[in-house]
Amino acid sequence: MTILVTGGLGYIGSHTVVELLNNGFDVVIVDDLSNSEKFILNNIEEVAGKKPVFYPFDLKRRELLKQLLDAHKIDGCIHFAAYKAVGESQEKPVDYYENNLFSLINLLQEFKERNISNFIFSSSCTVYGQADKQPIDEDTPLKLPESSYGKTKQMGEEIIKDFATAHHKKVTLLRYFNPIGAHPSAKLGELPIGIPNNLVPYVTQTAAGIREKLNVWGNDYPTEDGTAIRDYIYVVDLAKAHVAALKKLLKEEADTVIDVYNLGTGKGSSVLEVVHAFEAANSVEVPYQICERRPGDITIAYANADKAENELGWKADTSLEEALRTTWQWQKYLEQRQ
Repeated sequence: MTILVTGGLGYIGSHTVVELLNNGFDVVIVDDLSNSEKFILNNIEEVAGKKPVFYPFDLKRRELLKQLLDAHKIDGCIHFAAYKAVGESQEKPVDYYENNLFSLINLLQEFKERNISNFIFSSSCTVYGQADKQPIDEDTPLKLPESSYGKTKQMGEEIIKDFATAHHKKVTLLRYFNPIGAHPSAKLGELPIGIPNNLVPYVTQTAAGIREKLNVWGNDYPTEDGTAIRDYIYVVDLAKAHVAALKKLLKEEADTVIDVYNLGTGKGSSVLEVVHAFEAANSVEVPYQICERRPGDITIAYANADKAENELGWKADTSLEEALRTTWQWQKYLEQRQ
């Protein structure tokens, strides 16, 4: 079976491609390299022992997508391709709406015309906004997200559900919490372009001396140490969840399927807990300074992922410390490449 992976050279996408290849799937990648680099393709081959087919183009160019789908019999899609930085989305909202929604709509239009099903969407816990209770399960009411990024994910989910209902398609929405870490080979990891927007790559670059200090955005949240709390999930665990969700979707006999799963560890960690865990795991120091809160950030979010365990047979079982160790190994690998 051949799976289209959009954004397949990105952070979560590249790890998922490896897991797909390890499970016997053929993979076709589309990635415009706006948030990745070409060497990741070779590293996927080194890690998995097989090279996926790669197309370097922007999914907003529908004519190129048509050519790809004419050339390959696609049995399903995992759609990662999107702009993803919460803070940046507040500064460039129209760019986020255009990129994240137009690319999705182009894909769904082509899948409708070609009668392709089995569509998995890379969604986010941001669709819950600031939930009234923790942990967050799939029945938690959705709120309007704080960020434009989160709004594109929530809109994307609604578009996909309408698509599945109207055209009798099988789809899965995967709402993940905060992916961290790198592949144990140290050949794949998060590759932020410019100044990192996510916590852990900023921690890593600060420990490596690339950044002078880590900015901790707010220490006046109503939490034990005053910093925001998130559910940090190891990226390889997350990648394996995509394969489990795909296998379940492929087995479904119903014409119309809309599955929704939270993917997280079920445990919340504060920003300062992550910083100190990184220091302990890698025997390094991370200087930091407290700054004002960022617009769009919420106080606390962590998952109830029981549904994924019960229905997919999947569970995140890698510790925070182990995930942070792999991040440091990835940083050392990047330094050796320079």
